[in-house]
Amino acid sequence: MANENYQSLLNDQRTERTRHMLKALPSSCSDFINSIAMTTSPLTRMAYTIDLGTFCEFAVREIPYFGDKSPSEWTDDDLEHFTAKDLQVYANYLTLYFKADEEADQASPPKALRNHECGVMRKLSSLRSYFDYLFKQERIKGNIATLVSLPKLHDKPILYLINEEVDRLLQTAADGAELTERQQKFHTLTKTRDVAMLMLFLGTGIRVSECVGIDIEDLDFHLNAVLVTRKGGNQVILYFPAEVAEALQAYVKERKLIKTDEANQNALFLSLQKKRITQRAVQIMVKKYCSIAVPLKKKMSPHKLRSTYATRLYHETEDIYLVADALGHSDVNTTRKHYAAMSDQRRKEAAQNVHLPEMTDKPE
Repeated sequence: MANENYQSLLNDQRTERTRHMLKALPSSCSDFINSIAMTTSPLTRMAYTIDLGTFCEFAVREIPYFGDKSPSEWTDDDLEHFTAKDLQVYANYLTLYFKADEEADQASPPKALRNHECGVMRKLSSLRSYFDYLFKQERIKGNIATLVSLPKLHDKPILYLINEEVDRLLQTAADGAELTERQQKFHTLTKTRDVAMLMLFLGTGIRVSECVGIDIEDLDFHLNAVLVTRKGGNQVILYFPAEVAEALQAYVKERKLIKTDEANQNALFLSLQKKRITQRAVQIMVKKYCSIAVPLKKKMSPHKLRSTYATRLYHETEDIYLVADALGHSDVNTTRKHYAAMSDQRRKEAAQNVHLPEMTDKPE
């Protein structure tokens, strides 16, 4: 199917990028990535490789022993020189470091990169897996990464839109009244598409990666359903309400009039360049409208619209298994961790709405 071809192309690109990055890293990194090839996705392997590259860049910059040697030349004996203290310094380094922007000119200053708790944990976890592989293969004497504590993650409140904010967001996307003059010029060309995408996020809880991968033939307006490819490559059918169907039909009518090259002829959502829209472009689109419609919620994103859908679904059903299935979570505990606390809030609200007469002391 065309959707599978899109996903295959995406996976091929990730695999090629991973192979390119591995050429600059120690051969042991390639061995590690190859060892997990059958149990992980290309996206996961690419993420591991990026994390290992960040660690190697740190070592070259901050650890004198590794300063005069290219990471691609490091041997297993070189890796024995890392200490737990080095990794503790690395954990702190991850909170703020600088890297040249490959797309900018050479005169541009390096870009500041920051990782919060989740980012630091992921990168340290990647390092743990790498050193654990080397230790189990008897290539190093011990896994020093286990001696470094992972950061404690603090639960954050779920950021989502209430009904009034959803209405305001969709109205902003539809009329573009508060956009800048320059933005309004583009808005006349994209408003039908933008409304359809926002409706799809809010009506199905679809992931942005799933959204951009939709082809025209994946839509079925008889069932009000769309076929999407989820993380891991599994395909599922998502059903959407009539309001979403109406918005999608309006866009499809416009979309069928747009001529594209052969590579993009099946793509549903297109950019102004008549190519399949990218995840980054969708994120920018959502942020643009949300900055106007809900200016106090500055971190709105496609993922937060997904949270809005899940929150509303849970409020309506209080069925955590239904929410997990709708979101495509393989482990219901992932869903429960984020949404089950709402049951407590509902119970508190119930208690506040039950009024009993005040007890007064009876006269003797």
